[in-house]
Amino acid sequence: MEKLLKIGITQGDINGIGYEVILKTLADPRMLELCIPVIYGSSKAIGYYKKLLELDHLSINIVKSADEAGAKRINIINCGADELKVEMGQCTAEGGQGAFAALEAATAELQAGHIDALVTAPINKSNMPNDSFKFPGHTEYLEHKANGQKSLMILMSGNTRIALVTNHIAISEISKTITEELILNKLAILNQTLIRDFGIVKPRIAVFGLNPHAGDQGLFGDEEARIITPALKKANEKGILCVGPLSADGFWGSRSFQHYDAILAMYHDQGLGAFKALYMDEGVNFTAGLPFVRTSPAHGTAYELVGKNEASEQSFRQAMYSACDIIRYRAMYDEMSKNPLVVEPIRISNKKND
Repeated sequence: MEKLLKIGITQGDINGIGYEVILKTLADPRMLELCIPVIYGSSKAIGYYKKLLELDHLSINIVKSADEAGAKRINIINCGADELKVEMGQCTAEGGQGAFAALEAATAELQAGHIDALVTAPINKSNMPNDSFKFPGHTEYLEHKANGQKSLMILMSGNTRIALVTNHIAISEISKTITEELILNKLAILNQTLIRDFGIVKPRIAVFGLNPHAGDQGLFGDEEARIITPALKKANEKGILCVGPLSADGFWGSRSFQHYDAILAMYHDQGLGAFKALYMDEGVNFTAGLPFVRTSPAHGTAYELVGKNEASEQSFRQAMYSACDIIRYRAMYDEMSKNPLVVEPIRISNKKND
């Protein structure tokens, strides 16, 4: 019988929809057949939301570490302050402190191998403790925890996957940040994650330009000719099958994304605006390129929905499924790649036999 995976779940901001989507996801008994969930958060906060959502029948198992987590049970590890005040829909310092404490505890157990993957509920970056969390978001925090190893943000739903060259930076900084080296680095990570984490043998990657209509042959900027096209040429020479630079608006409008395994966008809204319009309810955020697996729902804290029992758990459920799938694909690839057969060239002698 296959061993159940232990999936760590951070509570996120306790005043957002995190606990609602977590509880709705885990209320389906089939999820407990798939994995062993371990929530890093507050047993009192989860108890509050259980009552609010009329899910009192759910049994919560309080443990001290993931090693104690039981199968077919919802496990929780208390992190941070004993008393956390829930103020639904409000941005509070306590909400940020609770989110950070849960993230720290979960990441430590992830790196120690006590859990197999991490699924993070949404945080509000503005209320995270500034003295401890000096990052634009989860992605940069996890890069730091991985000793600066570079990652790649991928938003995905089904066979649609979109990655970003730049993440959370100002529009005015994008053209100054994009370089040949950066694009090559992101393409290499994307190509490898498609092979290792998704089981695609020879991925096809579409690459957007930076400017409107991909620069229109220099009419709207020269970054395509000066930076992006040379980077794509070098990537193809290295065996990465990539096409571009392409105009983002026409690409989405013609549904050309259906013909590629992944898309590389130059900046955040260029890729994620259209993606979220299509897949907001079921989209998943995956942090590729790190030694561990982390996914999250594609939405934020959604303060305006808290307490109304209207938040959809579909994106969070898909984040759980994706984490399990990626772990299994990665393990399968690593097993098949061990001890490769060394092929030596055949030497043919030109000497005539006596």
